[in-house]
Amino acid sequence: MPAHRTRLAFEPLSPLLDIRRVVESTPNFEFAMDITCDAIDDFPLEDFEKLVLYQVVLSGKPLVIRGFHQRLDKRIFSEKWLRAKYAKKVEEVRDLVKKKTFNFSMGHYLDNLSLLTRQVTVHNYTHKDLQRLYLKDIDCPPEWRAYLENLLPPFFFYLNEGPKAFEGPASEKTNLSEIPKTTQGDLIAPAGDLMSSLPPSMRAENLMCYVGHEGTYTPAHQEMCASLGHNIMVEASDGSLENGKPTEPGSSIWLMTETKDRRIVSEYWMSVLGHDIDIEDFFAPLHAWEIAPFKTWVVEQRPGDLILVPPLAAHQVWNRGTRTMKVAWNRTTVDTLELALLEALPHARMVCRDEQYKNKAIVYFTLERYSKLLRQAKKVDHTVVVQLWDDFKRLFNLYKSILLSESFSQKNPEKNVEYHEFQSNVTCSFCRCNIFNRFLTCPGCADALGCENDPYDVCMDCYVMGRSCACVSNLKWVEQFPWKLLTERYEAWRRLIISSDENNKDLKVQFPTFIVARGQVGKKSVAEICQEQLVRRPWNDPKKPKPVVDNTIEDAGSESEGNSRSKKRRKMRQSLTAKADDVHRCHVCLHFEVNWKLAPCSNCDQRYCYGSLFRAFEISPQEAMEKHHWLCPKCRKQCSCGACQRDPSMKPYEPNCTILGHDTSMVADPRSIETLVDFRKSNLWWLKKFGDDVHGRIQKRQREAEEAELERQKTLEDQGFSFEASPFDPPQNGNGNDENPLGFDDNDGGIPVDPSLIAWGSVASLGA
Repeated sequence: MPAHRTRLAFEPLSPLLDIRRVVESTPNFEFAMDITCDAIDDFPLEDFEKLVLYQVVLSGKPLVIRGFHQRLDKRIFSEKWLRAKYAKKVEEVRDLVKKKTFNFSMGHYLDNLSLLTRQVTVHNYTHKDLQRLYLKDIDCPPEWRAYLENLLPPFFFYLNEGPKAFEGPASEKTNLSEIPKTTQGDLIAPAGDLMSSLPPSMRAENLMCYVGHEGTYTPAHQEMCASLGHNIMVEASDGSLENGKPTEPGSSIWLMTETKDRRIVSEYWMSVLGHDIDIEDFFAPLHAWEIAPFKTWVVEQRPGDLILVPPLAAHQVWNRGTRTMKVAWNRTTVDTLELALLEALPHARMVCRDEQYKNKAIVYFTLERYSKLLRQAKKVDHTVVVQLWDDFKRLFNLYKSILLSESFSQKNPEKNVEYHEFQSNVTCSFCRCNIFNRFLTCPGCADALGCENDPYDVCMDCYVMGRSCACVSNLKWVEQFPWKLLTERYEAWRRLIISSDENNKDLKVQFPTFIVARGQVGKKSVAEICQEQLVRRPWNDPKKPKPVVDNTIEDAGSESEGNSRSKKRRKMRQSLTAKADDVHRCHVCLHFEVNWKLAPCSNCDQRYCYGSLFRAFEISPQEAMEKHHWLCPKCRKQCSCGACQRDPSMKPYEPNCTILGHDTSMVADPRSIETLVDFRKSNLWWLKKFGDDVHGRIQKRQREAEEAELERQKTLEDQGFSFEASPFDPPQNGNGNDENPLGFDDNDGGIPVDPSLIAWGSVASLGA
């Protein structure tokens, strides 16, 4: 049921592709900025940290650090060591063609990489039945992790808790004794990875290894939860004979975008390519990147190259040669948390992409951790302490937003709220997000799947969208922290901020008490909307199963075209007119609908179904519900229905972006339904009504990106950033040459069955 938009097909890259020639001949292609380890050695670590902040986080552009292969211990970072140490370890290998996972022993997979590579030739690389077996997302060997942790600058390594001793680039110019300490001896400084604030049992394991061969790839995607990506190639085949088998040199081609272009990229993916980048299932052909309306940063990654990936910057990777071996991890910072809560998590919720990083919990536990440090640093004047105060204030604002969204109505507070102690393991049954505190649970269908005590828990955001179990209403409230505890923490942290500069009277205005903050919002909280909807929506008794109202009602009128619209409308009108007091007609689709599925205007007697609002006017259910006085599109002179378009004073709203629709039934809990909007439906009908101006929509996104860039530059200037004369600025060579320290056959058939696993019966034959 998702959109009938033409979808671009998958096209592999040729084994003979000359990426340098492509970059030189393509106007919107450019090699990403690269520096060397030796260049970092010449300057204090603080300078390099500022460069990463400026280039990757604030500018949103990738950065490549080359030359680590000269500092990696080849005794452990090698195929031979991995085979000797972990040959019998069983891992899951992803078949990219069949989209299935198979169990392989490490030794069996490594043994057959040469065979897999020889299958791919310049004559057959486009064949759809070629094996593409990717050993991805496997645990990083602890020996590798320990070595990398000691080699790489601490601030951008996995689970970093703060400055520490290391032996890599710029280590000789790092003096930890200058950093202030607590009475317990802890350094008073920000952490490099805020995931480290969580208790160990709550952390997401994202230090992973990837072993690939010619033709394996990672589809275009953004890093999860807007986090910062890090990927270092630790080893690759070099073209020599290995175990009597020929090899091809290994490398990986990265095609990357900038953070500021994320909306242009998303619209281009959906409007032109016919895919949704949030789904992460499409590797775009090279020519699609060549004609794209945004800049593409290119990297050919070789052994020793570390790539830093900006938040929300789409990128895809193609592996070349017999073998590439990489280690990758993600980091969460204050900047990424802001992007995650504002943008990444709402997008993930739409496609039901699970949230592994527990962002709201990270905010809470980081505030707890930082507050203990800052209480001993009120009068300390040091750059890292100043940075810690700044991060603490930004985290506090995020925490305020979280609490405000979870606040019950002041006129109608909930009295019966079940307490379930926070253990970080409660996820939404529909969108699979991690739930920090309050949520709704259904006691009526806990055993509906045949498993005892399998509750249906839904996050407040999903319930507002009309997502729930079939019971629809009569759900119960649960919280994982006592509300009094959370508000007391708010006040304690607020007072800590004010005490940092008692002469600054503006701090009390910038960081108000929670009661004052609630009064400043001016709209209903998500929890308050849920309270209202629980009363408004009817309960469907699971013991007497019958639908409240047929789900197809809303869809029939809101998107169908031509004669089919009137036919379906007549059919539904007959079934619903019996209870006229509970039924009204949608102003746009003219379809009769029960009242709780319609948004009533506060200024006139018109009502709009939520499906029409979402697809024709890009108004989500929450946007309509959260306003105390909601004005419909007709009253705002923006209605695009046929009748209103005859009004010369009307300026019909034209959708700004393409919605392809998402069928989440394969991901969400089987008990799940959508009652307000069928999110499988696209808005292509509405786009066609206005001429489907793809170029115009992309141009609008480009203007938005340009405005954001001007605002970003102003912010950088206000913060004193000026990197025009940075010693790290290199020539854009992109070839990985480290000589200048500042320079930047025939198809052999499929892999045989792994002999070590035959006894288990766990591997099917993978012959071509």
